Amino acid sequence: MELEPEIIGDITEIEIIAVNTSIRELSRLREKYGGNCWRKLKGIAYLRVEDGSIMLAEVHWYECHGIGRRDLKIKQPLED
Repeated sequence: MELEPEIIGDITEIEIIAVNTSIRELSRLREKYGGNCWRKLKGIAYLRVEDGSIMLAEVHWYECHGIGRRDLKIKQPLED
């Protein structure tokens, strides 16, 4: 199982990119975590990755009220 990167500071420039039935993985999210109102979001954050280095990257994740942020993925490393 892959470890999620650690977020250093706040996620900025947050945008909603999909809601409920627009999310392709909605059935997996509901089966694994429960919840009804899922959103897929993206933003920019500094991350500490597995080797201990810190990088700025675009990240995507799923979020549901009462469940929180799940399945954080690094989508695009950005230059400082």
